[in-house]
Amino acid sequence: IITITAATQSGSEGIVGLDEPKKMTREDWRKKKELEEQRKLGNAPAEVDEEGKDINPHIPQYISSVPWYIDPSKRPTLKHQRPQQERQKQFSAIGEWYKRGVQEKSVTTKFRKGACENCGAFTHKKKDCMERPRKVGAKFTGTGIAPDEHSQVTLALDYDGKRDRWNGYDPEDHQRIVEEYAKVDLAKRTLKAHRLQDELASGKLMDQTVNLVRQMKILFWMFSSPCLSLQEREHNSEDEDEDKYADDIDMPGQNFDSKRRITVRNLRIREDIAKYLRNLDPNSAYYDPKTRAMRENPYSNTGMNPDEVGYAGDNFVRYSGDTITMAQTQLFAWEAYEKGSEVHLQADPTKLELLHQSYKVKKEDFKEKQKEGILEKYGGQEHLDAPPRELLLAQTEDYVEYSRHGAVIKGLDKAVARSKYEEDVLINNHTCIWGSYWRDGCWGYKCCHSMVKQSYCTGDAGIKTAVSRFVLCTKVLLDTHDRSGYALEAEDKRLRQVEMMMQLDERKRPYNSLQEVKEPTEAEMEAFRMKRSRPDDPMASFLGQ
Repeated sequence: IITITAATQSGSEGIVGLDEPKKMTREDWRKKKELEEQRKLGNAPAEVDEEGKDINPHIPQYISSVPWYIDPSKRPTLKHQRPQQERQKQFSAIGEWYKRGVQEKSVTTKFRKGACENCGAFTHKKKDCMERPRKVGAKFTGTGIAPDEHSQVTLALDYDGKRDRWNGYDPEDHQRIVEEYAKVDLAKRTLKAHRLQDELASGKLMDQTVNLVRQMKILFWMFSSPCLSLQEREHNSEDEDEDKYADDIDMPGQNFDSKRRITVRNLRIREDIAKYLRNLDPNSAYYDPKTRAMRENPYSNTGMNPDEVGYAGDNFVRYSGDTITMAQTQLFAWEAYEKGSEVHLQADPTKLELLHQSYKVKKEDFKEKQKEGILEKYGGQEHLDAPPRELLLAQTEDYVEYSRHGAVIKGLDKAVARSKYEEDVLINNHTCIWGSYWRDGCWGYKCCHSMVKQSYCTGDAGIKTAVSRFVLCTKVLLDTHDRSGYALEAEDKRLRQVEMMMQLDERKRPYNSLQEVKEPTEAEMEAFRMKRSRPDDPMASFLGQ
């Protein structure tokens, strides 16, 4: 121990020699291992790094050894295991997110070069503008300059930031939803109170229903408070207001009771009226308690309008949507089978659907032709072309009922919103828009048959000119076709003559010196190219078959 300590205190000459890039001897290797063991036992001082801190001798060699590209001096250090500040990437702070909306500064009142020509914002171009295209852009008017949006920068998120589900979430969004639902709930309560007052004032509530509700309240208080007397229960049931328990009512679904550690399933909302309580007449619609189904309308014998009741039976829901369409298709399949068409709804659904669509189109065409025949025979077209009654009398009898949110409950739907682009714009004296006429792969105006966009309308004169030009072109094409047909017949005749000459003996072939030699026409050259046989043609062997 004294020898090793002296060697260490004298400058560690042997140890320094071991760190040099040369092969160690067996004796040096043995001294190094003994020194490591003594350091682990605490009998020798530990190694010191460049900052004067001791290095734990129990650290494994694969951790404490310094790579050659980190520290060429080979000094004992653990600097390579610590974070390298110069290599650490600067990540975005917690809560930092992309900015949305426009910049909070004064709006520019003058158009800037390079900005959007439509709205004047400097953060996008005209093709990326989300505003409606103006008739005269901000580039020319210099007014109505839109504010600039926030220029989005790329955030350098760390590992946790990339996987944070709530990064960029604004709690005010949820608060607005809560406030909206609170307003809807308040409106429902107010409407319910007004409706109850109206029913009490009009006397529509039956005494039997009132007595039944009273008995149900008495039973509720009997089971909830068994220590009270009957008189106290009746008094409490009359005094308590049912609206005070509205906040404690559970929503439908699964609710967890933290006191008893059980899950409670609500089958329906307790504010809804049960099916068997809607009409207490025993001769009304039948209610099946096992399946909780009431197929018929419980208000059928009361004389109420089925469209105004809140519940019209389960059959009303069953025969809605595509159910009626499926029944009509099945009926058409039966009728078609009786008339000899082999179609089936389950076996050939596609064939049946196509046949049904074809039948409906033909039926509509037949009705249209029948209508035209009646009008042609008896007249009366002027009554059908009259303007709507709403425009003549400025009033209508169509009943439309809207909900609190503006949705149509009964009656006609709202008109479909039109496009933000201008439609049916007529220019240059045209009575039809561009694209209303098509011929030979080109679009044009139907009013003058002009194929030039932005041209001036010439009316009937343009149509006559276009028709005469079309007739002339047709004649040219027909003449060209006739010449081409004549040339093809002449080429066939020449080929048959050449084939016949090739079959004769060479000594018996006639001379062709008396024939006239002239330059072939374009039609004859085209016929020659069409009739010429090519040896590299893969279909040449099938020409004579």
